Amino acid sequence: MTHTAPAPTSASLPQLHGPLVVTLVHDQLCTFEFSIAAEIFGLSRPEMGPGWYRFASAGVEPGLLRAQGGLLVTPTAGMELLEQADLIVAAGWKGADVPVPGELTAALRRAWQRGARLASICSGAFVLAATGLLSGRKATTHWRYSEKLRALYPDIAVDADVLYVAEERIYTSAGSAAGMDLMLHIVREDFGAEAANRVARRLVMPPHRSGGQAQFIERPVPADRHHRMVDVLERVRAELDAPWTVERMADAAAMSVRTFLRRFTESTGQSPGQWLIAERIAEAQRLLESSHLSVERIAALVGFGSVQALRHHFQGKLAVPPSEYRRIFKLHP
Repeated sequence: MTHTAPAPTSASLPQLHGPLVVTLVHDQLCTFEFSIAAEIFGLSRPEMGPGWYRFASAGVEPGLLRAQGGLLVTPTAGMELLEQADLIVAAGWKGADVPVPGELTAALRRAWQRGARLASICSGAFVLAATGLLSGRKATTHWRYSEKLRALYPDIAVDADVLYVAEERIYTSAGSAAGMDLMLHIVREDFGAEAANRVARRLVMPPHRSGGQAQFIERPVPADRHHRMVDVLERVRAELDAPWTVERMADAAAMSVRTFLRRFTESTGQSPGQWLIAERIAEAQRLLESSHLSVERIAALVGFGSVQALRHHFQGKLAVPPSEYRRIFKLHP
C-alpha cells in the first residue's frame, strides 16, 4: 500500500516572530543556491533572539520536486505562501530560456507592491526580470548570463561587474557564491553589522567581500601576485588611520605604481581609492554599532580625518548619516 505524505501548508511555518523568508522551489532546483538561503535564514540561531528570521519554501509546481543532484524536495507550502512573505528569494532558475509561469510573476508583483522584498541568486535574476519589476532598474546576474539578460530585457541596466545590486526592495546577485554576499548584506540591513559578522563567522567567510565578479571572469590572478596583494590589503586594514596614497601602497607591495594599479584592479575589481573608502566605511559601521566613541573620534580612527569627510562618504554609500546609523544599529544603549 502506498502512503502519500500530507500536502504542506502555511501551518508548517516555525512559530517565531521575525521576518518570514520564503525561497522558491521548483523542478530542477539549484541545490547550492537554495542551500545558501536555507543556511543563512533557516538555521536556528538562539543567540540572535526571538526576532530572527523564519524560513520556509514555496513550491512553484505541485508535488515532489527534483533538485540538482537527484534530491527530491517537498516544499513547505505552495505559492499561496508568498502572500505572507517579507522576503522572497529566487534561488536560481531552470535556464535563461525557460519561461517563468505567469502565476509566479503575478504573485511576485503582488508581494512587492504590498511591501515585500524580492531577491535573486545567480540565474534567479531571470525570474525577477520576468515580473517587469526590474525594468528601468540596475541588476546583476552571473557573468555568463549577463549578455543573455541584456538581450532578453534591454530595459534593465545589467551590471556584470558587481557581486550584488540592491535597489528599491529588489536585490540581485551574481554567480552562485555571490548569493552569500547578498544574503549577508540583507542580514546587515535588518540586524546590523555585528549580526552579519556572526553569521559570516559560522559560515567561515568574510562578512564583506570588496570588489566585484569582474575578478572572477576567466582571468584568475596568479597565486604569487594574489599573495603579495593580500599582504598589502591586510596591512592597510590594520592601519586605516594612516595616510594611504597609491604611491605608499605600491611601495608596500614592492611594485611600480603602474603595475600596482593594474594588479590591484585584477585582484579586487576596484580602484585603490574605492576599496579604501569602502573599508573605512565598514570599520566606521562597526565602531558606531559597538562603541561609545564620538563620531569625530571614529572619523579619525578610520582615516577620514574629519567628520565632514566621514559624513560625505557614509551618506553616499549607505544613504544615512553616521548619527542616524548609530541610533538604528547601536548594540548597547
